[in-house]
Amino acid sequence: MLYDEIKKLNLVAMKEKNTVARAIYSVIISRIDLIKVNKREKNEELNEADCVSVVQKVLKELEDEKENYARVNNVERVESTLKQMEYAKALLPKCLSEEEVKEIVESLEDKSMPSIMKHFKTNYAGKCDMSIVSKIAKSYN
Repeated sequence: MLYDEIKKLNLVAMKEKNTVARAIYSVIISRIDLIKVNKREKNEELNEADCVSVVQKVLKELEDEKENYARVNNVERVESTLKQMEYAKALLPKCLSEEEVKEIVESLEDKSMPSIMKHFKTNYAGKCDMSIVSKIAKSYN
């Protein structure tokens, strides 16, 4: 599971004294831990999609942070944020291409927009760009 992988990478970063990697891994781990606690209260299990979602949210926040540092000409922090983004992006699974999404949609019985979107959110969360799925679904409706 991605969560376990991140914890291992965090340990490696700690041993190598890589403060940049350690910082981003620690943030991601703590956010996943929060989700884990919330899910445990509801008697649910943490799943891969939850972990991927956290990494994607952290990446968006890092992008905003980078832009803010760039606005005030803090080059050092921009570079640090870019390195953190690289470490976070490496955690994400490979996204499905537009052709792969089309093939999956073709194989579905019900090609209605809600059905297609539900199928991808359930089975491919974090593994595809939902805007591409939406565009392809619109072409069938």
